[in-house]
Amino acid sequence: MKICVSPIQVKNDSYMAVRPESFDTSFPMLIRQVPRAWWNPEIRAWVAPQEGRTVEALKRLFGTDNLVFEKEHEAPAEIPADKIIVSRHAHKSDTLSIFVPPLLVPQHLATVKNIHGRRWNAAQKTWEVPYTRLTLRFLAQYLLGIAHLTFTPDENIPEQSAYPVRQALPWKEGPVPAKYEAAVTALEEVLMLKRYSWRTIKAYKNCFRQFIRHYDDIKPRQITRKQIDQYVVGLIRERHISESHQNQILSAIKMFYAEVVGQEEKVLNIIRPKRSQKLPQVLTEEEVIRLLQATDNLKHRCILMLVYAAGLRLSEVLNLRIADLQPGQRRIFIRGGKGKKDRCTLLSDKALLALQEYFRLYKPVEWVFEGPNGGQYAERSVQNIFTKAKQISGINPYATVHTLRHSFATHLLEKGVDLRYIQELLGHESSKTTEIYTHITQKAMDRIKSPLDDLEF
Repeated sequence: MKICVSPIQVKNDSYMAVRPESFDTSFPMLIRQVPRAWWNPEIRAWVAPQEGRTVEALKRLFGTDNLVFEKEHEAPAEIPADKIIVSRHAHKSDTLSIFVPPLLVPQHLATVKNIHGRRWNAAQKTWEVPYTRLTLRFLAQYLLGIAHLTFTPDENIPEQSAYPVRQALPWKEGPVPAKYEAAVTALEEVLMLKRYSWRTIKAYKNCFRQFIRHYDDIKPRQITRKQIDQYVVGLIRERHISESHQNQILSAIKMFYAEVVGQEEKVLNIIRPKRSQKLPQVLTEEEVIRLLQATDNLKHRCILMLVYAAGLRLSEVLNLRIADLQPGQRRIFIRGGKGKKDRCTLLSDKALLALQEYFRLYKPVEWVFEGPNGGQYAERSVQNIFTKAKQISGINPYATVHTLRHSFATHLLEKGVDLRYIQELLGHESSKTTEIYTHITQKAMDRIKSPLDDLEF
């Protein structure tokens, strides 16, 4: 079976067009074994990169005597087998193709999978990555001397990929308004005047809207205290709401009657739920190490490192601006934390080194952690990062991102740090909130022996 090999140009890159002189059922199966070969329906030929290793693969599969080369292909440029090949994608102008030779997979595959926006092309056995300055900086920093570019980068390529803006789904357009929606609007205005956070306003509005919709034919002013209690009892019986949700519902109702319509006597001494005394989930130091080691992506690892190293809430790490990092003082300035309180917390030396590497690569503009289109990183994205790392590392399955904050406080307490300093670092208003960590710390617990061990029987 004679194989014709001719030169072609695709996206200013040199390729080989490979065609059999006559049809043979074994040809498609064999040509697929050539690295990065694919079928091009426009020229009705198989296309492969113009490289020495391509020629070697063709000779091995079809035999030297069966290959018919045009003059340009008699001595194609030889690329060492110990190089990762980076070339322009044949069909996508905004994409690069990365081929990792089998010999380099054990050492460099994890690095390639850390490239922002990478996707695996199973048909061509290559990784597709965005053609951006960020990708080129990554290759220069982590694969210098290993990655071989078959093209000269353009000057006008974008900094990062442009991600399409997601359209809101039709069933998420908003809550169904109540008959007396004006009451919800009035509650919202009072909450805004009190300068409550947008999260609290949203939660109170939803709770109160559901309440007045339950009594949709009664004006909110005419709802009695007995009906309020009956509504909450019904939720407990039918929906088994938690104590915290029950408390939130009562707070929203109390705010409306006390502050909006001046019927404070209606909610006087309203029955609050007894809070359960739950201990927070805490990771061991070994689990924290496994969690961070399971996170390959530099940006993702920096987020988790900073949450644990500084004891941050999820909203606080996402609200960090570049100016809030104070490396000279080894501290982080937290603006408007829970309760609208500013505070300072620790900036770890190891976290600082990771952040410096992250800044050199990603070059954020305003926020420390920015999304693909700029602006703040999404909460859901961080939660997904943590969930994936948790599954890979096999740590406590009940842990959440907030568990890292609990672990920060517990580990400091175990190392002998005074509880008052931990309270300041966490931003707790009351020391009683911080004292919960004394119930889960292992400090001095190893020296306590059960009385059963002293019994002889």
